[in-house]
Amino acid sequence: MSVNAVPAKPVRAAQKGQQTKAVIVDAALALAAQIGLEGLSIGAVAEITKMSKSGVFAHFGSREELQISVVREYHARFEQEVFFPALEAPRGLPRLRAMFANWMKRTSAEIDSGCIYISGASEFDDRPGPVRDALVESVSIWQAAVLRAIVQSKSEGHLRADADERQLAFEIHGLILALHYEARFLQVPGSIGRANVGFDNILARSATPEAPPAPAAAAKAKPSASRRLKPVR
Repeated sequence: MSVNAVPAKPVRAAQKGQQTKAVIVDAALALAAQIGLEGLSIGAVAEITKMSKSGVFAHFGSREELQISVVREYHARFEQEVFFPALEAPRGLPRLRAMFANWMKRTSAEIDSGCIYISGASEFDDRPGPVRDALVESVSIWQAAVLRAIVQSKSEGHLRADADERQLAFEIHGLILALHYEARFLQVPGSIGRANVGFDNILARSATPEAPPAPAAAAKAKPSASRRLKPVR
C-alpha cells in the first residue's frame, strides 16, 4: 500500500459519522421549527432520532453547538431555495422579483411550521452569544442580498436614481415579518395576497417608465452549492 494511501475503514467511518450528523441536524431543524431554538436539547433530539444522548453529544459536544448547526443548516437551505434560483433572472427588477417570489413560497410553507429567523430573533434578541451571532450573520447575509438586488435595479434603470435603497429593503423585509404575524399568529385569511400587493406597491412607488413588468411566474434554476452570500455592512 502506498505511503499516502488512506485505509478504507477510517474513510467509511468518517462518511458514516457525517451522515449520522446530517440526520441529527435534520431532525433538530424540524424540531426547532416547531418549538424554537431555545426548546432544543440533546435529550429531545436523541429521543426523536432514536439515539442515545451520548451518541448525539459526541457529534456536537454541547447544546449550543447543536443550535448553531441548526441555524447554519437553515441558512443553507434558505439560500438553495430562495437566493440561488433567483440568480438566473436578469439583473435588476426581474431578479429582485424572483427573490421575493421565492421568499414568499418558502414563507407560505413555513406558516404551518415556523421560521427559524423570526422565532430565533424573538428568543435571542437580548441574549448575546454564539447562537445569536449565528442568527444575526445569517439574516444580515440575506438582507445584503436583497439590498444588492435593489442597487442593481437602480443601476439598470429600473428604479429611480433618487430611490432610497435601504428604505426599500426595510419595507420589503417588513412585509415578510407582517405576513408571519398575520398568517401564522392571527391566522388572517388573504395575508399572502396582501403581502404580494404590498411588494408591487413598494416597487411601483420607485419604478421608472423603463422598468420591466412583473412576469407571470418567477424564474427557476438549479442552485449552485459553491456560492455564498455576504453579510450586509
